[in-house]
Amino acid sequence: MNYDVIVIGGGTSGLMAAISAAEKKAKVLLLEKGSKLGQKLLISGGGRCNVTNRLPVEEVIKHIPGNGRFLFSAFSIYNNEDIIQFFENMGVALKEEDHGRMFPVSNDSKSVLEALLQKLKKHHVDIQINRTVKDVLYENGKVVGILLNDRTVINAKSVVLAVGGKSVPHTGSTGDGYAWAKKAGHTITELFPTEVPITSSEDFIQRKTLQGLALRDIELSVLNPKGKKVISHKMDMLFTHFGISGPAALRCSQFVYKVQQKFNTKNVTMAIDLFPEQNEENLFQETMKIVKNEPKKAIKNVLKGLAPERYLLFLLAKNGIEESSPCNEISTLKIRELVQSFKGFSFVVNGTLSIEKAFVTGGGVSTKEVHPKEMSSKLMNGLYFCGELLDIHGYTGGYNITAAFVTGRLAGASAAEYATF
Repeated sequence: MNYDVIVIGGGTSGLMAAISAAEKKAKVLLLEKGSKLGQKLLISGGGRCNVTNRLPVEEVIKHIPGNGRFLFSAFSIYNNEDIIQFFENMGVALKEEDHGRMFPVSNDSKSVLEALLQKLKKHHVDIQINRTVKDVLYENGKVVGILLNDRTVINAKSVVLAVGGKSVPHTGSTGDGYAWAKKAGHTITELFPTEVPITSSEDFIQRKTLQGLALRDIELSVLNPKGKKVISHKMDMLFTHFGISGPAALRCSQFVYKVQQKFNTKNVTMAIDLFPEQNEENLFQETMKIVKNEPKKAIKNVLKGLAPERYLLFLLAKNGIEESSPCNEISTLKIRELVQSFKGFSFVVNGTLSIEKAFVTGGGVSTKEVHPKEMSSKLMNGLYFCGELLDIHGYTGGYNITAAFVTGRLAGASAAEYATF
């Protein structure tokens, strides 16, 4: 059987690509090797599906530190507001939550997936699940079709690769597309985990001293070997039995990897500022005032309102302050050192969990070899890329899914125009 466009991968970007191609009147085949479409979409946003983010385009791109600027051209054609309109036109009412995150009013990702499936049906997209692609076929510098595992050949004028990266492999993202892109001559930049928990061999981590402790609204920073901040994020974090996790840690994770690579080092220093809105001297003066007002009381009881108890006791011990010592027995120097720990407790990390445990894959098909307004290959006619297969990665909060919908939209439309020209 012959098709105009074959979309490989039934995830977020693949669904959008198939719809976009079909809207251009192309004959479209959507192939998914798993038994269900939209598996990663269903679990996104904690099962509620954070469909996009409504911040201004410039801000959205800032939240895609992995080649986000490549998307400027794409956003000029199709952007986050268009995504919102797209779903609302299909009857999926959306609501805005903190930091511009957009969710379905239903609070159920199934309503988002169902709308996409209805759209595919409306435009007569041929959907085949449990169909594994073995190879993409090229001849004379152009796409001619695909080869399935059962040796079936399906002809097509264009193919959209929407197979995802290597993160969350149980949803079907197992890195299949990299070999097909390489075969077409494309560069695959080094793959690494992003939006992933960070590991540490520090003694307090190994002893599980702070395991399960969450710190709220702190500033977590990644430092280079000279002690300069590479990145800082003001969010929540969590100590675990292997290191740290939580939103701030996930956002910092890719920068841990980048410092390791840039400076050829295994160990990277991170720092926690418990009071990011206060400067150190003001905090010191405030702490001294509290201590002097209760000279006979134990330091741990006087300062217990300043920090979570376990973290306070940990920092007291770290600075050689006996927790039951009366305040008037503790030197001003020791209080200053404690405040310095409040503002910048540093510790060493040594990497992250594996790419399979990450929310997002860093690296992928080099964006230098892809036309930014079409998502088409610069090296092989009829070949298109979208979603996480591309070397584009953002923070959680609706940014990666925005990139997936936008690149899928452009890839599908461009593939259809090429095939039906």
